[in-house]
Amino acid sequence: MTQATKMDPDVLSMVFDTIDKLEREKLPLERKLEMDRAGEFPSELIRFMLGPDIALHLIFIPAAYGGLGAGATEIARVSERMAKMDLAIATSFLAICLGMDPIRVGGTDAQKEKYITRIAEEGLIVAYGVTEPEAGSNVQSLKTRADRVLDDQGRVKGYRLNGQKQFITNGGVAQLYTILADTPEGPSFFIVEAGAEGLVPGKHEDKHGIRASDTCALTLEDLYVPVEDLVGGMEGQGLKQANQVFGYTRLMVATFGLGGGMASLERAVRYSKERVQFGTTLASKQGYTHRLLVPHAVQLEAARAYIEEVARRLDTDEEDLQVEGSIAKYFATEAGDAMANDGIQAFGGYGYMREYEVEKIKRDVKILPIYEGTSEIQRNIISMFRLRSTVRSKGGFYRDMAGRLSGLSQETGGPMLARAMDAMNEVILSARKEKLTKSQHVMFLLADMMVWTEIGNALCHKAAVYEGGQTRTPSFMKAAARIFAREAVEKVYINSLRITQGCEPKMDGMAGTLESIHLATALWGNLEDMDALAAELVA
Repeated sequence: MTQATKMDPDVLSMVFDTIDKLEREKLPLERKLEMDRAGEFPSELIRFMLGPDIALHLIFIPAAYGGLGAGATEIARVSERMAKMDLAIATSFLAICLGMDPIRVGGTDAQKEKYITRIAEEGLIVAYGVTEPEAGSNVQSLKTRADRVLDDQGRVKGYRLNGQKQFITNGGVAQLYTILADTPEGPSFFIVEAGAEGLVPGKHEDKHGIRASDTCALTLEDLYVPVEDLVGGMEGQGLKQANQVFGYTRLMVATFGLGGGMASLERAVRYSKERVQFGTTLASKQGYTHRLLVPHAVQLEAARAYIEEVARRLDTDEEDLQVEGSIAKYFATEAGDAMANDGIQAFGGYGYMREYEVEKIKRDVKILPIYEGTSEIQRNIISMFRLRSTVRSKGGFYRDMAGRLSGLSQETGGPMLARAMDAMNEVILSARKEKLTKSQHVMFLLADMMVWTEIGNALCHKAAVYEGGQTRTPSFMKAAARIFAREAVEKVYINSLRITQGCEPKMDGMAGTLESIHLATALWGNLEDMDALAAELVA
């Protein structure tokens, strides 16, 4: 595998400095709360961010077209930072990237040169028009039609698009759109400029969260698109183009879950050191730290480790990482949502008040397990494709992963996780043999086992080589890996029981396999590890 060219570290550092300055000067808390209250797209702020003085959108654009040429690793870090700043703003920016992606992966050389260069130079706001009222996560249920328009010689000169799009981020403010419609040869993307006759944006949606981002419906009424703006110049390539970027775009939504979760966690940690109850700070009480801080800190570190791993793989020539994107998106957005929820709890009554921001963060983060494919859709994808990989490899897919884990030191939690992964492998194969995998409930139980063990695999391997350099110490990372490995072991044990004993036919022969996990032994030392993490979190 070849490694992608990385951004100059000094340039990346400047990007982070720019975001820090932007937040200080343009997005203080009062401004964020006002944007949230108004529920209006902050056009002036977004134009400033896209303007020549800052041009933050260049991080998403390849160097060949005037961008900064960042890889997935750098974009993931920037996306997390922007989500920590404000998730509505981050969503608007990611939508620009998402809207450009069909052109980036499927456009002709002329289309890329024309449109991606314009996005870079002019700072165009872009929208991605795929979702429909009756086809949310299932893009194959497409109803928008693109009928051919022929010239006098019977050659295709353009298309007439008719249909409805729903929940389109930047839909009412975009200057450029990529729209998916069904041609005679199948779904295809089209490039449409704002103001085109027949492109009718709907009303700005009044949303629960990310209220400062623009979301609206699009109506397409005999919208004419010249054949030159059929992405790739060939009909029927739309689903392939969408699938090519799912691993990437879902990873970026995962970074939003991480960023939103960290925003809430950091505020809860600060509050714990200030708030005195019964003579001592909340930071000294296990009921606070071990319930509201430590579990979430562990899961967010696990999400980070997996995001880093998938981003590194995306930065090589490795392909077909859609399942990894789904795992990252599902786990990180659920982890961020859980932390955001407990962020309100951590502040008590104050958390329920808008001025403390954790209430806003929770409303913003709630969209993450929904958009870009719901958590339920992700579990479908994960279980279906990982089941296929397990069966085709005769168990080798997870057996090999477990083998690498078993070679790690005990202090990383790797060997205990390896035993659970081996047991899970046997459960997957047995459930398939007994035809239990025809049940979606069983497939969801398997999905959670698969996700927790694969996420744990990334964290254990990171803990094995981590020497510092981020915000955590090596001892913190190892303790977090052990705690998360225990969570994964417990998840495998309980879900396996639900499958083997809670379904018909029962798989009584699996008792020995589950005993091999050594659940009771795996839990030894958990409180001490939680104490150590709590001490470092509130230090």
